[in-house]
Amino acid sequence: MKLWRPTSPHIWQGRDDSAEASNALRLFQTIAHTDCFAPKNSGIALLGFECDAGVKRNHGRPGALQAPDVLRKALANMASQEGHARIIDMGTITVEDDELEAAQRALSDAVQTCQQSGMRTLVFGGGHETAWAHGRGVLDAFAQERVVIINLDAHLDLRKAEHATSGTPFRQLAQYCEAQQREFQYACFGVSRAANTQALWDEAARLNVTLVEDLDFRRAALPTLEKVLAQADRVYLTIDLDVLPAGEMPAVSAPAALGVPALDLLPVIGEICRSGKLQAVDLVEFNPTYDRDGQGARLAARLAWQIAHWWA
Repeated sequence: MKLWRPTSPHIWQGRDDSAEASNALRLFQTIAHTDCFAPKNSGIALLGFECDAGVKRNHGRPGALQAPDVLRKALANMASQEGHARIIDMGTITVEDDELEAAQRALSDAVQTCQQSGMRTLVFGGGHETAWAHGRGVLDAFAQERVVIINLDAHLDLRKAEHATSGTPFRQLAQYCEAQQREFQYACFGVSRAANTQALWDEAARLNVTLVEDLDFRRAALPTLEKVLAQADRVYLTIDLDVLPAGEMPAVSAPAALGVPALDLLPVIGEICRSGKLQAVDLVEFNPTYDRDGQGARLAARLAWQIAHWWA
């Protein structure tokens, strides 16, 4: 596949406790690898999207293209429990120079192929331009079903722009659904009124987006989620790590002044995982350049670990 590369086996390393017991294992010992892009008929396909182009176009802080392998390394040494043996590292899509659209097409095709073969997809971005590619792949794989997009994010990412950026993915997905004459079902949880202009709120209202603001998250997230899930056949969950407080997640392009703590996000993520409708997840906007002692990488990896555990 063009723009695709396998993951180096040197990425997956960690502490070996297997002498203690046969089940004293960590993810680096149970994750499967592939040297060619060949989806299976089950399991979780882990894909990287090495991309800074969308963030640069959106005038953000570059560095997210380093994220996929940094997150793999942070995940590698975590304990392997139920569900984690189902993860198959399917490699990484890379962006050459500013050729964002070609890389997004490659990721969409890879996601669609994995989904139609029977796999779920877990994608490590990249900026939030990852979501246009990932979401399109899921929509194409389930063209006759109701796909609900749930975004955990401080930002609506409904910007108008001449070219795709990290701020445009859900406007692009809305336009894609309109072109296909299918309903655009989008919910944004944790959105900050201070981080989005009135024009973006107006666009969200026009598109009938379901919103839960950061200030209302503890009170409103789970009741709202119940209604959102009831409308879905399949769910695509995208987690912009800037939804977290800057103190918990410093390593993003746009750190949140307030944010939603991880311990408040996890019950929502858990409900989505246990719904039986979750088909695809990505974690985006992680920027290792601004991490502190690996704090952000460990938190992002823990979210991925928890999702794979609950997904089982």
